Amino acid sequence: MVRGKNIVLGVTGSVAIYKACDIVRRLQDRGFQVTVVMTREAAEFIKPALFRSLTGNNVFCGLFDTPEAWEIEHVSLAEKADLLLVAPATANIIAKISSGICDDLLSCVACATKAPVLICPAMNKNMFKNRITQDNIKKLKSLGYKFVEPREGRLACGSVGIGCLADVENIVEEAKKILS
Repeated sequence: MVRGKNIVLGVTGSVAIYKACDIVRRLQDRGFQVTVVMTREAAEFIKPALFRSLTGNNVFCGLFDTPEAWEIEHVSLAEKADLLLVAPATANIIAKISSGICDDLLSCVACATKAPVLICPAMNKNMFKNRITQDNIKKLKSLGYKFVEPREGRLACGSVGIGCLADVENIVEEAKKILS
């Protein structure tokens, strides 16, 4: 039973961010509660107000933003999560999580959570195939992090190759499987 489970959706600065809106809706359709944490770069693509409208919840962006209620947000969000879903996940956030770097709200939540973490990469094919990125992914997988691999398709740069965010339905089904 997944009804009422809390998913913290980490959204990063990728052109694939527009699919995060569909991810939110489909997760809600399956009974999940969704709270969004955006990186500053993500907020350059889509304003937090859109996710606030979709989820009915506050959207969290900055590590030092003034909170609505006094909480240590990265800790409270980490504890609230039954699943941390990062979609789209850039090479940058994958590297931060892999290295334990905590310099923004999302990377702090990822470090503080005891919940399962599901990462859905979306980036240029050369960035995805880069040995460092692949080593970071391999390391995270060895530590129990789950991934929904990107697919081949037309990338933001115009070329075709691996790096497109996985189909939304595949992401939602994997989240459901992890929480069932």
